[in-house]
Amino acid sequence: MNANQFLKAVAQLQGWRECAFLLALAERSFPNYALFADAVGLKTGAKMRQVLDLGWDLLQKDVSESSIPQLLGKLESLSPNVDDYDAYGVYPAFDFCQLLEQALLNRLNPDRHRATEASQLATRTVMDFVELSEGEGLDENELVTLFEHHPLLKEDKLFQRDLVLALKRQRVPREDFIAELREQAANGGVSNLGIGLDN
Repeated sequence: MNANQFLKAVAQLQGWRECAFLLALAERSFPNYALFADAVGLKTGAKMRQVLDLGWDLLQKDVSESSIPQLLGKLESLSPNVDDYDAYGVYPAFDFCQLLEQALLNRLNPDRHRATEASQLATRTVMDFVELSEGEGLDENELVTLFEHHPLLKEDKLFQRDLVLALKRQRVPREDFIAELREQAANGGVSNLGIGLDN
């Protein structure tokens, strides 16, 4: 699947498939939030994990629509304000919050397409991290080369591509399929930035 085919496939995601895609992106980046919250002494990691778990429940259970605004409110109260922190970690943490917000909003308003923007946001999180950690002093061409060959960006591309292919093949959101998708997205607690919850 080349880049154009991938973009087209993401643009075609609808309904439960789009929601599952958004949740999987959020799941993969959850450690970025949890580790940041831990590092700055916010006791919000477990509460945010709960919101994400309830997000996954939306795919399987008939959750009343009225509970979604409550979840969105809770998410907002747990989201860090990027202006309040000096630490770089606030940005990937905030990106996670945006991905989860898109997944919840998808259940509220499934007609608005969100997957393309979310896919780009998830990749941008990785690019920013790579540029910050390894891109100092590089010109534009060298940066492009760094991005093209960087294992984290290759992994992000592979993860998103496999996700779209799995969703395209699946006819209904069966419990075992969603459980498998979720496990792959969780990646043993290692995020899209290559940082793990047990680090």
